[in-house]
Amino acid sequence: MPKLRLWPRGASRANSSLSDREVFSKIQRRTLTMLGSGERSVMLVLASSIADTITLDLASGAVVRLRIPWAQGMSSPFRAFDVIEVEGELVDQPEDLAQPEAVQLVGLPRQIGTLHSRKIRSMLQRLQIPQSGPLLGFRGLASPYWEFNATAPSVALVVPSRGPQLISREADGAPWVRFGWERDDVWLPLDDPASARALHAARREVLTGKDLATALGYRPHYLLVALSTPLEGHCYKVCRGLLPRS
Repeated sequence: MPKLRLWPRGASRANSSLSDREVFSKIQRRTLTMLGSGERSVMLVLASSIADTITLDLASGAVVRLRIPWAQGMSSPFRAFDVIEVEGELVDQPEDLAQPEAVQLVGLPRQIGTLHSRKIRSMLQRLQIPQSGPLLGFRGLASPYWEFNATAPSVALVVPSRGPQLISREADGAPWVRFGWERDDVWLPLDDPASARALHAARREVLTGKDLATALGYRPHYLLVALSTPLEGHCYKVCRGLLPRS
């Protein structure tokens, strides 16, 4: 397994004079070039839905958000830690200012395996961002799309300082996740079907600690936080997954 090179907040700066934004840009351009060259890329799935599949490219170490042309009515078959092979065919499209990792595929990836080993633990540890500053670069739940400029990542793998808790919102029953980040008490919409089903099946308004681990079938260690596509001109922070340590 090649040593991973990550986006700036997880990358070592010991031998680099490049800024965070320059390192992030170089990593993403290299990944897009590889995908567009007709070569095959092998990626580790972190979360998947109809909107996109968040992956880790195992060659470059870059996070890539694959927009896959699923047939109408089809749901994504991929789950966290699946390994997929992607053909280098992309739709020619302008860069997404809020999601610079996003690429639109022409064909469907295929699953070639699943990883459950200590190597997964090492990969996730390298992806984890430190608790320094607001999540994804801004405070609050949402930010206007026009304020983004494609220079910062739209995905963060975090270890909460408190929690997490899954909460069924009293007003409409919508699932949310609550956790601590530095001194902040963070509430995010839960965009993770498996975790939402676990909360519903438990018939509880709040799941935390041992009850949450029992409902999920594992103890959650990481939260995968990502920016949504624009809704009425704003991009929202959402929780795309609760992941175990490995």
